[in-house]
Amino acid sequence: MPIRNPVQPVRSPLAAKAGAMEKAGAAEPISVSERALSVLDFVAISGRAGLMDVAQALQLPKATASRLCSNLEAQQWLSRDVTDRSFLPGPRLLRLSMAALKTDPRRELRHQILSELVTEIDETCNLTVLDGLKVRYLDRVETHWPLRTQLEAGSHVPLHATASGKMYIAMMAPEKRATVLRHAQFARFTPRTLTQPEELEAAAQKIRVDGYSFEEDEFMLGLIGLAVPITDERGECRATMALHAPSARMKFEAALAVLPALRRAAERVKPLLF
Repeated sequence: MPIRNPVQPVRSPLAAKAGAMEKAGAAEPISVSERALSVLDFVAISGRAGLMDVAQALQLPKATASRLCSNLEAQQWLSRDVTDRSFLPGPRLLRLSMAALKTDPRRELRHQILSELVTEIDETCNLTVLDGLKVRYLDRVETHWPLRTQLEAGSHVPLHATASGKMYIAMMAPEKRATVLRHAQFARFTPRTLTQPEELEAAAQKIRVDGYSFEEDEFMLGLIGLAVPITDERGECRATMALHAPSARMKFEAALAVLPALRRAAERVKPLLF
């Protein structure tokens, strides 16, 4: 099941409303904070946006959009791509989104789906999100087996050495992936850890063709992982559904056998995330 490239960013409803008010001349002037929130809303929904994208979406003069974006970047609400200088969600915006997901009343429904998946395949399963250059467990349900990897929900694992992390790399826009692979420092956890840009690029291309990501002995010796993407309406990978198991108990063929169950759970969780 090959994975399609994400589609182009779309204009957010909040940005559209702000632009319409600005154009029509609202009874009360739009405050700087309202404009800043509109910028954050647009960038968050788009995933990335150039300065002219922001100016056009909010119908602002370029100088005003530049000032807003620069202030938000200085406060770490936005960050700047080193390649094309487009704006991305910054650390503070990412932390805020993570906190919102944790307090979302749909959390219990997501946890129930994850628990049912663990019961079905009898191995530990994770729901992950991308957090900067690391993977964060949004939720995790452990198997009953005594031989297992103890990691709590909220834990971070490496981007390049896990099935979920490699899925995020594979699903990045080509320019962003090239930037990450060129500039990030990738630690070697085991002899099988992929650390070179060309190795990770080759793995990303295979993942896009396969529609799933697999790793064995790349993060921890004796551990395998399998992940599938959870994409939004634009095709952007916003989360992954993944399993972890000791390789002594589950081999590659056995992991592939439960791939349909992993995909079904991912589809069930999707409307509870976006």
